[in-house]
Amino acid sequence: MKAVHFGAGNIGRGFIGALLDQSGYETIFVDVNEELIHLLNERNQYQVKLAGDDSAIEVRNVSGLNSIKQPQEVVKAITQADLVTTAVGPNILPVISRLLAEGLEKRMEGQAGSLNVIACENMIGGSEVLKQHVMENMDEAFHNTLEDTVGFPNAAVDRIVPDQHNEDPLTVKVEPYYEWVVETPTIKGAQPEVEGITYVENLTPYIERKLFTVNTGHAAAAYLGSYYGHSTIKDAMDDHRVKEKVEGALSETGAVLIEKYGFGKDQHGGYIEQIIKRFLNPDLSDEVTRVGRGPIRKLGPKDRLVQPAVEYLERLEKDPNHLVEIIAAALSYRNEADPEAKELQDKVQENRPGSAFQDISELSHDHRLVQLVDRKYKEMNE
Repeated sequence: MKAVHFGAGNIGRGFIGALLDQSGYETIFVDVNEELIHLLNERNQYQVKLAGDDSAIEVRNVSGLNSIKQPQEVVKAITQADLVTTAVGPNILPVISRLLAEGLEKRMEGQAGSLNVIACENMIGGSEVLKQHVMENMDEAFHNTLEDTVGFPNAAVDRIVPDQHNEDPLTVKVEPYYEWVVETPTIKGAQPEVEGITYVENLTPYIERKLFTVNTGHAAAAYLGSYYGHSTIKDAMDDHRVKEKVEGALSETGAVLIEKYGFGKDQHGGYIEQIIKRFLNPDLSDEVTRVGRGPIRKLGPKDRLVQPAVEYLERLEKDPNHLVEIIAAALSYRNEADPEAKELQDKVQENRPGSAFQDISELSHDHRLVQLVDRKYKEMNE
C-alpha cells in the first residue's frame, strides 16, 4: 500500500507517518523543506522517540518529494496512492489544494478507483475545507466524478509534539498518548486500514472535545503564561495561578460539551485530568511563544476560545469568567516575532480592546462576551 502525506514536519513524521508505517504503508512525504526531503530519500527511514520513555520507533519505507521542484512527481504519486493525508496547518491547505487537485484530475482520467483524503489538522472540518479548495482548483467537468470516487472524511487528531532541536533533523520526539478519530459517512470504498484510527459515525463531538479541551487548555496556558512572565508551558502550569485558571476554563468548556453531547461528567472530568497531566510533563514542555502564535486565528468565532465561551453563555446562562480572562490575556499577548501578534496589538491600540475583539470574534458590539472581555482587559492592564 502507498500513502502520500503532505507535510514532513514534526507532526507529519512523528504522528501520521509513524502510524502509516506501522500499518504497512510506503509513505511519500510532500514538502518544501529541501533538507528534510533529501534526508528522507537518502535514508528511507527515521526515528520517533517517545517523551518520558527510553523507547523509540523506527519508521521505514519512507521517501520525499519537493512540491515546488517536483510537482509532476507529486501528481504521479497521487494517481498511484491508496491514501492521502495532510498535516500542514490550516493556512496551508489552500496552497496544497492546487497540486492535489491536479493529481486527482489525473487519477480520475486514468480511472484509478476510489481514494480517501484525510486532513489531519487542528481545525473543525479540515477535510471538508480541503475538498472545497480542491474543487475551486479543479475543472468543473471532474466535480461529479470527484463526488463519486474521492472521500474527504473529517478527522480529529491529538498528539503533543513539542518544539525541539535534534542533532538528527529527521528524529522527532512525541508523547506516547495519541488520538486519531475519522468520520465514516464520506469514506469512499473500503475504510483505510491504518492502525490507530478510531472510526465513528459522527465526528463533531470528538473534534469539539479535543479542540475545547486540549487546544483551549494549551492556549490558556500560553496566554496566561505570557501574561505572568513565563517562557514555557511547564513553567506556566507550575504557577498555581495559571493552573487554577486553566482548570477553571476547562470546567467551563466541559460544561458545554456535557450539555451539548451528553459526555459523562466523571468521564469528561477524567479526560480533563489527563490533559492537565500532559501539560505538566517536563518532556513535553513547549515554548509559550510557539503555542501562543497566531492569536487572531485562535480568537476567531469558531475556534478554541470564543465558540465555547459563547455557547457557555447561551447554554448555561452564566458568565464564562475563566474563558473571559483567557481571552483578555490573548488580547494582551505580545510577541514581536509573530506577525499575527503584532497585527493584534495594532488593532488593540487603534481601537479600544472591546472593538478589536468584536471585529476578530465577529460578535455584535453589545454582545455580553464583548462587554465582559473589554472590562476584564482593562482590569488586567491598568
